[in-house]
Order: sequence, then structure tokens, then C-alpha cells
Amino acid sequence: MPFWDEVVEDVAREAGVQVEKELIDALAARVVLRPESLDVVVASNLFGDILSDLAGAVAGSIGVAPSANLNPPKDHPSMFEPVHGSAPDIAGRGVANPVGQMWAGAMMLEHLGEPDAAAALTSAFEATLASGTRTADLGGTATTEEFTSAVVDRLRSGATR
Repeated sequence: MPFWDEVVEDVAREAGVQVEKELIDALAARVVLRPESLDVVVASNLFGDILSDLAGAVAGSIGVAPSANLNPPKDHPSMFEPVHGSAPDIAGRGVANPVGQMWAGAMMLEHLGEPDAAAALTSAFEATLASGTRTADLGGTATTEEFTSAVVDRLRSGATR
């Protein structure tokens, strides 16, 4: 994918960002063995989709992973969504983990210049998880609605820690 590599290099150079290139198989192993060594991964749609699913699984559930397709200069829209997408196979059953969507929303708030709102949302879902309220994919019993309600209650009360 030489064209992809050239575009990434050009954009990184213009933005003054350092890029560490890694082959996809080595990067997949790094996601599993040393996930803490990664901050931002820039990848083509195919590789990014595979790696984001893998990273979600390494974190405990694909349901907790957010994703973003960013346009940093904001001259075109950016897109924020959970890694799992719309999960049509479980739609309407109340078993989806909403953390990936909430985290994607927090990332969007941050991108739009609302860091306090992003931090409040992130703190609220983190505190809800820490309290033991979890969906089945994380070993809990909460439904999607129950988990979401617990997060909303924390946001309303200001008890995000």
C-alpha cells in the first residue's frame, strides 16, 4: 500500500507528527503483548477495523472500544462510533455494552472543544464500571438500559468519581 504510506508521511510531516511504521502482523502482536505501548494507531480501513476489534478483545470486550475517523483541521466532518458498529445481531435485545458508544461520544465532545463534558462522561462510565455495574460481556448482569441509566444518574448528580 505505497500510496497509503506516502499520504501518511506527507500529512505527518505537515503536522509535525512523528510516525512509527510497523507491519500489520507485528502490530497485531504488539496490540496483544504490549497494548500500553500504543497511543494512536493510524491505519487503513481494513487494517484499522481488524486492529480495533483485536484491541477491544484485549481490553475485555469489543463493546468497550471507541473509534474515530478524524479530520483534525475540521474542514470536513469527523465520525465517531463504537468499534462494534451498530451490532445488528443483538439490536433490541438489551445486551449491548454501551461503553464503546459513550466513549466515542466523549471523544467527539473533546474533538468539538468540550473537554469538560468529555471528562464528565468518561468519568461517569468509568465510575459506573468501578462500582460493579457491568453488562454481560464484562461478567455483569446489567442490561444496556440499566448501565446507561446508572451513567446518566451519575452525570445528573455530579457523582462521576
